[in-house]
Amino acid sequence: MFFLQPKYKRVLLKLSGESLAGKESHGLDFNTVLKFCEPIKTCVEMGVEVAIVVGGGNFWRGRSSGNMDRTRADHIGMLATVINALGVADVLEQLGLDVRVQTAIAMQEVAEPYIRNKALRHLEKGRVVVFGCGTGNPFFSTDTGAALRAAEIEANVILKATMVDGVYDSDPKINPNALKYDRLSFMDVLRKDLKVMDSTAASLCKDNGIALLVFSISEPQNIVKAVCGESVGTLVE
Repeated sequence: MFFLQPKYKRVLLKLSGESLAGKESHGLDFNTVLKFCEPIKTCVEMGVEVAIVVGGGNFWRGRSSGNMDRTRADHIGMLATVINALGVADVLEQLGLDVRVQTAIAMQEVAEPYIRNKALRHLEKGRVVVFGCGTGNPFFSTDTGAALRAAEIEANVILKATMVDGVYDSDPKINPNALKYDRLSFMDVLRKDLKVMDSTAASLCKDNGIALLVFSISEPQNIVKAVCGESVGTLVE
């Protein structure tokens, strides 16, 4: 019996690759992934339809690839997201959830190719869908991939789980006097060049009326609180 009432029917959860590494700086820490997946299971059991987009920064960061061709570096990053997607899917399945991994680059031996109608059908049947490979194109971040998938599946909100507890006017790790915002508009994000997501992703959310909630994943139950509309992090509308 759940006493929490979800505010959103369909959500897209964005998990950074770095968060999946836990206290390590590289790779997947399955104890950490388990802590993230348990509240996801709670959300599904409340009747919420959950899609997930994962980053790949725990394995590869294209902007740190030196003189490598940008397109090739981005393709390596897309493959890194597939590793994370499969890892998250495995833990969710161990918790008893029905999961499908879909990738924007076809690799049928390990995942379904991304097909919007199939993704929607999976969600309607209560399956968690994990999207890999971002948009499938170089020069686009996984934040843009999250915004695109959220628009395509008509998600009510993007839940961006990060390493900080919201959006600040400057880096709180550097500036102890950084100001945290409770609510913002996407115009504020673009005008003030706030580093909540890249400008392409922010514009895509703005143009399609998709809300964004940024919160800390250091307390994994924030996922459930965010789904239920509790005041966690920063809401961008």
